[in-house]
Amino acid sequence: MSPRRSRLFAAAVLVGQLLLLTYRTPDTGGSPNLLSGVALRIVGPLAGAVTSVGGWFGSIGTSFRTRARLESENRRLCSELVELRRRQLRQSGLELEAGELAQALAFVRESGLPLKAAEVVYVDPSSWMRTLILRVPTTGARRDQVVLSEAGVVGRIIEVGGGWAKVQLVTDRAAAIGVYLENGHRQGLARGSKATELELDYIPRQTTVEVGDRVLTAGIDGVYPRGLPVGVVSSVEPGDEMFYEIRVRPFVDITELSTVFLLDQAPAPPPPPTVAQGSADVRP
Repeated sequence: MSPRRSRLFAAAVLVGQLLLLTYRTPDTGGSPNLLSGVALRIVGPLAGAVTSVGGWFGSIGTSFRTRARLESENRRLCSELVELRRRQLRQSGLELEAGELAQALAFVRESGLPLKAAEVVYVDPSSWMRTLILRVPTTGARRDQVVLSEAGVVGRIIEVGGGWAKVQLVTDRAAAIGVYLENGHRQGLARGSKATELELDYIPRQTTVEVGDRVLTAGIDGVYPRGLPVGVVSSVEPGDEMFYEIRVRPFVDITELSTVFLLDQAPAPPPPPTVAQGSADVRP
């Protein structure tokens, strides 16, 4: 409303109040005062308008207060929801960690091997040299120490620094493990190939090999003791005139590792020259 209109409105209200002051109650049986009737006709609508405007401004004030209260309540509820979600995530994480620890303890007890748990902090499954980085126990780790999971052989430690260790995976292209076929009792060499495969070399074609045959460590390389699970035969091809072309799927999926185990025993002694250079027949 402009200043001029505001002044006119105030003047009209003032006139109305003056007219009301001139109002007199008629005597009993008399006729109403003419001026009082005019005053009511003028002041009545003005009073109604003032009341309506006042009520409108009052409702606006109430609406703003209600909105502010609702916004404050909404912020509080959102904050509580975020905190509840955080607690749920922490609870889920603790339950998962407890399950992993229980599984790890069960593996240590059932294996009968001297094992120390280590935490996986980094996995590199895709580069040429596929590795893990571990946070090792306070008792430390050593080079060529065997690294296992509940499923089987993971690799060996190739570098140690402080409380950390670097592991060469069995799938590393530079890695090689002396192995044997559990069913065929034939010794060979498993080499890293693809991220999810090994190549098994030097298995003669006269040997019976089938998809699904288990491959175990042979204990002939001076690093891995005999009998640790490595993988399973996934394909068998004729290859050349002497040896099969065999591919092995490792038992361990490194993308799912969070905890591994260090085999806490002395390295396996190297085999006698006659075993390393002689026949491929192996007796478990």
